[in-house]
Amino acid sequence: FLNRKLRWVTLGGQYDWTQKTYPKETPPGFPKDLAKLTHGIFEHIQPQAAIVNVYSPGDTLSIHRDVSEDSDAGLVSISLGCDGIFIVGLEETSTNSVKHAVLRLRSGDGVFMRGLSRYAWHSVPQVLAGTCPMWLGDWPGGSSHPDVESEVNGRFAAWRGWMANKRINLNIRQMRD
Repeated sequence: FLNRKLRWVTLGGQYDWTQKTYPKETPPGFPKDLAKLTHGIFEHIQPQAAIVNVYSPGDTLSIHRDVSEDSDAGLVSISLGCDGIFIVGLEETSTNSVKHAVLRLRSGDGVFMRGLSRYAWHSVPQVLAGTCPMWLGDWPGGSSHPDVESEVNGRFAAWRGWMANKRINLNIRQMRD
């Protein structure tokens, strides 16, 4: 079931996909360890919400802009698993053209969009099958990595191989100033 149905999960502030807003009430707490790590690397933001996208080969993310936050703080995007093609573009009003970049994001890559790029159009048109790092492919059901304890190999054995054809993208943001 979870192999194809799970597409996204939210952490902290819960985005209302119907209204395209964050609720006014105080959001659930953002995971403290993830907030500390994120703020330690990207000190310009206070992590308050995240969307965790789960992709399989064949899945896409349509072109969009992230404009629902009441903050100009940058967006942090961290990739795990299979490689993904990421397209980002900005309209250059003075020349009436579009500047764009096509990036192949690999497991462990991060993208920080701030300033003008904070509101850039972006998409993920392709997830590349068979590109998950070998040491991550059996997570969470086990690992060939020597530092992973055998308890993990037993407890989550039913999940072995789940990550081999998955891409997880963690998108962290500040909802309000």
